[in-house]
Amino acid sequence: MNTATMSTSTAPQRAASAKPKSLLLHPAAKVILFAICLLPFAWMFYAAYANALGANPAEALIRKTGDWTLRFLCITLAVTPLRTWIKQPSLARFRRMLGLFSFFYVVLHFLSYAWLDMGFDIDAIVKDIPKRPFALVGFLALLLMIPLAATSFNRAIKALGAKRWQALHKSVYAIVLLGLLHFFWMKAAKNNFGEVAIYAVVIAVLLGWRVRQRFITKRAVAVPAR
Repeated sequence: MNTATMSTSTAPQRAASAKPKSLLLHPAAKVILFAICLLPFAWMFYAAYANALGANPAEALIRKTGDWTLRFLCITLAVTPLRTWIKQPSLARFRRMLGLFSFFYVVLHFLSYAWLDMGFDIDAIVKDIPKRPFALVGFLALLLMIPLAATSFNRAIKALGAKRWQALHKSVYAIVLLGLLHFFWMKAAKNNFGEVAIYAVVIAVLLGWRVRQRFITKRAVAVPAR
């Protein structure tokens, strides 16, 4: 096979791989993603306004904002393995936004609890959280997410230094496990573990992939080149 034939056969492949890359780098891509991430909030807002949240709207809002927090945490953690599997490094530019939406929904989750369940009674909230393990674990996850959200900007990376910033943001692994435990304890009261099992599998795959990659990297460094 001559060079002209080879270049002709590889041209369509290059064009096919360049197309999704160019779409991911398009300025409108982040705007579209932002709008998509707001859809759950828009639906909940509309459902609350239209009285379509069922017999217990307060509980529905608390549960749904919590569900979306855990979903966005999983989606955020999925960016790194996904960009490796499909060979699209450009996906990394969306990770920050997804992480901030995780924080947005966890704040809504806590505010829904504090307002709709506790009437913004600070004394009652302070007494209630330690009494319920699932609430304590969830509140701890919220506290751990605050510094991540506060440092999700380029200026914070420069101020902290890349290594310290990366070490801080690795706490997302503990956060997602705390979120899973919070979800498990909440569902345990009703013996409903189906959704918990799904999230557990997803999180195990996402964290397991990272452990495997770290092991591969360490082994590659340990083995001298021949």
